[in-house]
Amino acid sequence: MRAELTRLLFAADEGSGHRAWRALAADPALHPRTGDSGTERIADAYRRLRLLNGRLDAAALAADPARLAALHEWTSTVDGALTVLTGIHYNLFLGSLLDHDPNPKSPLDGYLRMDRVGTFLCTELGHGNDATALETVADYDRTDRTFTLHTPNPGAQKFMPNTSAAGGPKSAVVAARLRVDGRDHGVFLFHTPLVDATGPLPGVTVRALPVRPGSPVDHCLTSFDRVTLPHDALLTGAHGRLADDGTFTSAYGSRRKRFLTAIGRVTAGKLCMSASATGAARSVLAIAVRYAHHREISGVRPEQRRPLWSLRTHHGPLLAGLATVYAMTALHRAVVTRWTGHDTADPADRDAAERQVAIAKGWTTWQARDLIIEARERCGAQGLLPVNGIIEAAADIEGTITAEGDNLALWAKAGAELLLEAGADGAADEPGRGGDDGTRPGRPADLADPAARQALLRTAGHLRLARARIRLREVPVRDGVRRWNSAAPDALAAVTARAECDAAAALLAWTDAATEPRTRAVLLDLHRLFTLDRIATHATTLLAAGVLTAEQAGVLPELQERSIARLAGHGRTLVDAFDLPEALIASRPIATAGYQDAFAS
Repeated sequence: MRAELTRLLFAADEGSGHRAWRALAADPALHPRTGDSGTERIADAYRRLRLLNGRLDAAALAADPARLAALHEWTSTVDGALTVLTGIHYNLFLGSLLDHDPNPKSPLDGYLRMDRVGTFLCTELGHGNDATALETVADYDRTDRTFTLHTPNPGAQKFMPNTSAAGGPKSAVVAARLRVDGRDHGVFLFHTPLVDATGPLPGVTVRALPVRPGSPVDHCLTSFDRVTLPHDALLTGAHGRLADDGTFTSAYGSRRKRFLTAIGRVTAGKLCMSASATGAARSVLAIAVRYAHHREISGVRPEQRRPLWSLRTHHGPLLAGLATVYAMTALHRAVVTRWTGHDTADPADRDAAERQVAIAKGWTTWQARDLIIEARERCGAQGLLPVNGIIEAAADIEGTITAEGDNLALWAKAGAELLLEAGADGAADEPGRGGDDGTRPGRPADLADPAARQALLRTAGHLRLARARIRLREVPVRDGVRRWNSAAPDALAAVTARAECDAAAALLAWTDAATEPRTRAVLLDLHRLFTLDRIATHATTLLAAGVLTAEQAGVLPELQERSIARLAGHGRTLVDAFDLPEALIASRPIATAGYQDAFAS
């Protein structure tokens, strides 16, 4: 069963290179050194980034979002700092250079060899999720064909990129407002050298930000004082090109559209954030479950000893977490497949795929935080020791939640888009109307049927979206903020239900792909526990619509307990299927039966 679970977890995504990335995660040379100072750990992270770079094809990796995401799954099990640097250099920096018009005057060889490290400067101190309002400017002078990159005020300082001299020479792609003769053409990216071996280049100011909790990275404030850039520093494409004489052309009339196209790599970054959250959650749960199996406590009589795992109060939350992390992994696989296979020529298809990426990023990273915190508590004081790999994962996940678009902002946008798709979900969006599979009023769902549980989650989303639309219509059109505030709670709840339903559906698809009856049975139990837990959170909405009876709502806790009881004997198998390298497990003392020996000397 373990082998088939591993196959289902990874084989469907084999083209993403999981086997190779797992081998890298197994290499102790890529593991962080413990006990070093923050400065030493930052330097060590860059050393390991270069070591990693020497073992892969950097250009091919940057051009392949699926492989990038898979790499993040495995680096996140090793170290959060390496994961951050990997995402910035390969995806945001190299990926942006590759996605724009090729420029033979700016060869990539130095970045592919990592003679210089790349970084990405978009967010400003005064502008985060409202990045279209960025204030950094790049004024074009047609006389000498140069740009002047400038930070006009303190709020326009680039906020949090890794721009110090740590790690050696660095360049960046910098988001700035392109102006020609004072006319603003919108925000574009500019290829900009930042620091050399001795420090920041002339006109570039870099100031270290206070150290944040978790794996240390050299986060800084960065500003520009009339820095001159050549004409080919502007990254161009269909969204905008600038002739030598200052003539600007673009396929898009909207400056917002130009900006979103310029920073298109942020979507691939969301996939990477989902991947790193999923990988970290799997790793932490594996540590906690293994610890619970070999950590013994006193039984009823003093001479009796029993593992922590034997207690329902201990294994129940961890099994619920395992059901969730299997669903997270299945959802991530489905979303990567959807994104990499969307029709780039169809704007509607691209928008739908991008929205699914954003929803999945929010849901997986939020779920990972809950699971990591639960696992930390189940490991007691041992979970507080950094060497056991849990407490820093808890801090690192906070950055993942905010990176590549703050989760709440992403979900607010997704919720608003779903609201505007009036009628897109058909009659199921009408209050009081259920979904299919026996979930219409008068035909309560059969909770034993996986398809019926799926339909209940789908119906919960439809009902919350319908309620949001009603609340939207109750407020005058002229009061946009009040309209959104009225509809937002139900719209966000609908996004949650959409994510849960998609995750459950992806997990259920694995049961059809299983060839061993025992594996299929365990996957069905995971799906049952996951969906029952989510149905319980939507019970009030479903009861009001008549698609769940009071009797069914009352029996939900008993059904959940039965699912936990069926899964209790499979805890180790479920985490062993994550296929974490033995070298990684050995580096986490409480993940091994001899964990007490780590404190013997």
